[in-house]
Amino acid sequence: MGMSRAQKEAEVQALNERFTKDELVVITHYSGLTVSEISDLRTQLREQGATFKVTKNSLTKLALKGTKFEGLSDMFAGPTGVATSQDPVAAAKVAHKFAKDNGKLIIVGGALGEMVLDAKGIEAIAKLPSLDELRSKLVGLLQAPATKLAVLLQTPARNLVGVTEAYGEKG
Repeated sequence: MGMSRAQKEAEVQALNERFTKDELVVITHYSGLTVSEISDLRTQLREQGATFKVTKNSLTKLALKGTKFEGLSDMFAGPTGVATSQDPVAAAKVAHKFAKDNGKLIIVGGALGEMVLDAKGIEAIAKLPSLDELRSKLVGLLQAPATKLAVLLQTPARNLVGVTEAYGEKG
């Protein structure tokens, strides 16, 4: 049984909201994936703060209108699934890893903001460090000078104690 007009309008509205708030869209073909494999993909994406939705192409094209992802319309053909995330790397990382492990998921392309990407572009994004990894590296870089300064300030005192000890052992 098909969707009613109200259900279609609600679906278009929900997709439009997702496209408006998310930064990254990864378009995939999922032909041949079992229900459990799609559920596994959804779980992996959810753990990273991303989502995956099997979409009806005509409704998705309507939902894209007026969003930064409007240029993706041509990629919606065939059995299409869409992975999205607010994190500019999360959806690409998970989808790329899943596609590598399971040959039935094919990455068609996507977009980061208004920049439309092909499959190679999504792969390049997937290889970037995540936002959390970048934050931890930044914190490490910011803490490193303070740690080095503390060690440097303690070194003369340690050397003085060593010299005093050596002098005491001599005499």
